[in-house]
Amino acid sequence: MRDAATLWTSEEIALATGGTASAPFDVSGVTFDSREVGPGDLFLALKGEATDGHRFLDQAFAQGAAGAVVSEAAAHPHVLVSDTIAALDALGIAARGRCAAKVIGVTGSVGKTGTKEALFAALDRPEPGTAHRSVKSYNNHTGVPLSLARMPRSARFGVFEMGMNHAGELAALTRLVRPHVAMVTTIAPAHMGFFESEAAIADAKGEIFQGIEPGGTAIIPFDSPHRDRLIEAAKPYAGAIMTFGNGDGADYRAVEAMRTRTGGTFVTARFGVRELSFTIAQPGAHWVSNAMGIIAAVDAVGGDLEMAGLALAEMGGLAGRGARFLARLPEGEALVIDESYNANPASMRATLDVLAQEPGRKIVVLGEMRELGDHSQAFHAELSGPIEAAGVGYAILVGQDMAPLAEALEGRIDFVHVADADTALARLESILAPGDAVLVKGSNGVRLSAVVAALGTLRTCST
Repeated sequence: MRDAATLWTSEEIALATGGTASAPFDVSGVTFDSREVGPGDLFLALKGEATDGHRFLDQAFAQGAAGAVVSEAAAHPHVLVSDTIAALDALGIAARGRCAAKVIGVTGSVGKTGTKEALFAALDRPEPGTAHRSVKSYNNHTGVPLSLARMPRSARFGVFEMGMNHAGELAALTRLVRPHVAMVTTIAPAHMGFFESEAAIADAKGEIFQGIEPGGTAIIPFDSPHRDRLIEAAKPYAGAIMTFGNGDGADYRAVEAMRTRTGGTFVTARFGVRELSFTIAQPGAHWVSNAMGIIAAVDAVGGDLEMAGLALAEMGGLAGRGARFLARLPEGEALVIDESYNANPASMRATLDVLAQEPGRKIVVLGEMRELGDHSQAFHAELSGPIEAAGVGYAILVGQDMAPLAEALEGRIDFVHVADADTALARLESILAPGDAVLVKGSNGVRLSAVVAALGTLRTCST
């Protein structure tokens, strides 16, 4: 008899993947990263260009793995398959097929992870443990099937983030997820190095609708200039199309938005003849718009809207995506806003708008924005306006691609242009003073998370 904690049995894994089990075993979790293996996990020994998971089998079992999926002979309990990458997909497909959960798929140029986390919190709030979501930013060709494979068969709701940087990628992912609700947060010039235009990005994001379950719902940003393009992309697949945003005519619209004393926003949402008032803990106008999409998605899957409002009021910032803390200095404290995970022109502007609301001297540590292709110089230079508008008193620009911004800021505000995160940290530590508000943001490869981590050693509390 299967234990309640059992996610997969060896028999089920073999059936799903077409493999052969060496011995009976049960697993309570799934991972392909040997560093994340814990007691009772299934370890998938994936073979990639850079590494081979089979090299880490002994380590995985030393850490408590209960079984493995392998494509080579192994001394540990395992399911032998011909291709472990294909087996991962098969396990994800089987997990999706055996579960009756209402599934939401989320994509967009900005706000995917925050929206996914907020949806999970909103759906899990009434009855904790009944919702499942992809963790971290597992949104690619391996992360999505892994997140599916981790979904308990008893889940009532599943929320999955899907990303892409080339056309065709989302079409494959959405057919794995098969969402009942597919949501696009926004369209912005991210990954412009791989696309000829922003409209082409919209087309690629619109691929998410191709996997919608029959009768499912497409949720589209009303205020986007690509709204009609997304609607046309959804029409062949969706049973219903809903829009969200601030504009008059959006199906889920913010009719009132007032900043609270704690930096969040009190919102009244109107949809049809209904209204819902709630507080969003996260600061920024972009969160007001995202919250309308979140309410639309919760409504579409039959979730509890009042509980969703409570979840949004309780939700703190995510590491690298808006988390805040106070750093202790010799004579006081400074606010640190951690947006270090990633950056593109739209998200830079949104977080600078948030910084503008903070009291005290405003400092930015901004890393270069990558994958912008031929548009890179212009997009970097154009940040000078939002930086000035935010009232930034000092800017630390990090990376070679920040040179056009440095040139644009010359004579306008105080700044320094440095090569790397270590130099940026040294400069920041030399000028940081009590009462300062510091925004740290850049593409992940710039490693500005190291700046945040160093400041985190001085943490007094989260805000």
